[in-house]
Order: sequence, then C-alpha cells, then structure tokens
Amino acid sequence: SSSSFESSESMELGSEGGDEDPGKVDLASKSTSKGKDFLTQLEIYLAKRDGVDKLLKISRYATRIVLSSSIVSDDSLIGRLKSFESSVGVSRKAFRLGKFVQNINAVRSISRSNPSLLLALIAHGGEGLYYFIEQFVWLGKSGLIDKRHLPWLQRWSAWSEFIGYFGSVGLKLGELKIIDDRERRVEIAISRGIIGCEAEQEELRRLREKKTMKRLSVIQDFADGLMALADIRDGRGRLSAPVIVSFAGLLSAVISTHKNWVSR
Repeated sequence: SSSSFESSESMELGSEGGDEDPGKVDLASKSTSKGKDFLTQLEIYLAKRDGVDKLLKISRYATRIVLSSSIVSDDSLIGRLKSFESSVGVSRKAFRLGKFVQNINAVRSISRSNPSLLLALIAHGGEGLYYFIEQFVWLGKSGLIDKRHLPWLQRWSAWSEFIGYFGSVGLKLGELKIIDDRERRVEIAISRGIIGCEAEQEELRRLREKKTMKRLSVIQDFADGLMALADIRDGRGRLSAPVIVSFAGLLSAVISTHKNWVSR
C-alpha cells in the first residue's frame, strides 16, 4: 500500500525541485491558465515521481481486482498478470527512494506551539519510518539483500504506516473543522451583505473545494490504512480479503491521482 499523508497548510512541502529551463517554465505557466492543454498538463504530471507512482498503483490494483475475480480463466494469462502485478509492486518501491527526507523536513518545520504537534509528529514520523524501511524492502525484493529479512521488514513497514495514519486522519479532521468554521463565517458575511459580495463568494467557493479535497484525503487514508492492516494481519480476516484490499488500493490510487492532477 501507499501512504497519502498531507501536512497542515503551514507545513505543506512544495513539489520536488530541479534545475529549471525556459521551456519548463513556459509549460508550468501554461498549466496555470484556465484553458489547460491536456498533453502539457500530462507532461508536467508525469514529470513528478508521485504522478508515475500513482499510475503504477492504479495498474497494480486494477490487475489485482482481475486476479481476485473469475474474469480470467486462462492459466497462461493469469501467470502473466501475476508477474506484471509483482513487477509493478517492486517498481513502485523504487520510486520511494529517499522520500523519507520530506518527512524529516516536515517534522523540522513543525512549530512547538502548534496545537496539533503530537498528531503531526505521529503522522510524519510514521510515514517517514515507513518510507525508510520500504527502501530495504525494495532491496530485498530486488535480490540485493537476503530475502529472509523481508518478513520482519514488511511487518515493521506496515505497522509504521498504520500508526502514521492515526496522526494523518486526526490532522485532516482538525483542518476540516477549521474550514467548516471559516465557511460559516463567510456565509454569515454574505447573508448580511447588501451589495457586492464577490470576494466572499469566491472565498466560499474555494473553501468548499478545499473541504471536498480534504474529505477525499480522509477517505484515501482509510483505504490505505485498511491495506496496511491487511499486511499486519497477513491477509487474515474479512476486511483483508484480496478483492476488498484491491478495491481499497484502486480507490486510494484514483483519489490521489485526482488530487495531484487538479493541483497542477
């Protein structure tokens, strides 16, 4: 499974950096216009490792859904699909190399006066540990280190991810409460306005869009948390059934893809 943590607005990290050239700057400026060109936005989206990772995630869990159903009966095709699913899973882990650094920076940026300090530490600490351990899981699956270490590495990885989701969900629920409070104040201001409430109407629209995205993030966290729990339980229990876990993974991937796409 893959993590989907979001820090509070004051702690959000920017997109991955790199040397800019004039061509890239032009593409970025194009993407901010109302009439976005699809291929231009797709290029920008796929230039980020999160964009490629989420497309791989969609491919993997869509394949898992097919394998967990009775859609395919041909043994040779089933074998190829299993090989594809396994290969994509290993490829996704390669995209997480060094990703734990963003969590270290997120923890460093947390203010000690932040009322959500504990939740932020749990969220970023859990995710950071998850990404760090996943590097060794990738090395094990790639054959560089002894595969006998994989069971306990994967168990620790799943636990750190699962614990991190408690902090992540808690942070987002707190942010939703703040958005709701602000939304009510803006609605009151609009209802009392006699003339010209264009600025308030625009702010209300942005707040509602933001609330929708935040709710989707909470749903995504629950879906990813379900997958982490299935890993912890080694597939035991009703909620760990392959088809349920596969649908949770696909839901998480689609939500994440949507969030990343509209943010470009």
